[in-house]
Amino acid sequence: MKSAIQKLYFYQMILVTGATGFLGSNLLLQLTSNNALDQKIVALYRSENSIDRVQKYFEKYKKMHLFEQIIWKKADILDIPVLELVFENIKFVYHCAALVSFDPADEDKLRKINIEGTSNIVNCCLDFNIEKLCFVSSIAALGDVLPSETVVNEKTEWNPELEHSDYAISKFGAEMEVFRAQQEGLKVIVVNPGVILGEPIDDNWSEGSAKIFETVAKGLKFYTKGSTGFVAIADVTKLMQTFMESDIVNQKFIIVAENWSYESLTKFIAKHLQVAAPKYEAKKWQTNVFWRADWLFTKIFFKERTISKSMALSLQNVDFYDNKKIRKVFGFEFESLEKTLQKTCTSYLKRSI
Repeated sequence: MKSAIQKLYFYQMILVTGATGFLGSNLLLQLTSNNALDQKIVALYRSENSIDRVQKYFEKYKKMHLFEQIIWKKADILDIPVLELVFENIKFVYHCAALVSFDPADEDKLRKINIEGTSNIVNCCLDFNIEKLCFVSSIAALGDVLPSETVVNEKTEWNPELEHSDYAISKFGAEMEVFRAQQEGLKVIVVNPGVILGEPIDDNWSEGSAKIFETVAKGLKFYTKGSTGFVAIADVTKLMQTFMESDIVNQKFIIVAENWSYESLTKFIAKHLQVAAPKYEAKKWQTNVFWRADWLFTKIFFKERTISKSMALSLQNVDFYDNKKIRKVFGFEFESLEKTLQKTCTSYLKRSI
């Protein structure tokens, strides 16, 4: 009987790419904490330091006994021979690995990692008869609403003639690789999360969505009237696991709890961080001036971009994302954005200084 059980465990091995990032680390916490089938989880990493960050995150929540169950394997999604070794005995894949950047200088890297890397992953899934793939895309890869429409949903079509960020293009291209593999027989689920909120795994509040809280805390003066969709990290990982354990295949789902304006968001954060709220509206022409000035500054002083053209446009765009499909299929109730922001603000105030 023991050997039969071990064979079942072996059969149920799960692979997580991007396992040391913000989403990947939280997904590992979700999968190990809710592992009813006692599935073996293989996590990819590129450097030992990145594993240390995840370990400290598990220690923080007193989950070291779960961390020790993870099988860590060093691999790069651009290294096909190594990937082929990793995929041995894997049956389910969560592909979280990606580069997130809105700096035009990273265009080639974005295409290389997000499109070519995803192509490598789906090709391995096909070659090794993976049962199901969950691919993490982005609302940036969703379509563009027509003038007569107001809300983006899963069926909204991408308009290649409109301007998109290099990041959006790379994630859209990655989706095309996933759907190409679907046509070749791979069972897939594509999730398009909004801006994912939560405390950073390594107490680094200067990267990703955590930077919003750091920026407001340091005294943000301006806001814009643009809007977008937001969601708590815990909701994203719960839904990803739910999708993979369900019979639903070959579908895409928007994962957005609520749509908020940047004005409302930054003022709410300021209130709960007990700092002055931004009080000046940055008009469209002002953000256009700013990104051009930032471009010139980076050319002269060789600094990283603070704001790009695509970022300036997104800050002014009023985008609303429809989560009706996911609510209808699963009856899922998202954590309110107010609660998510309050918890994250509390974590920021308790951060290590």
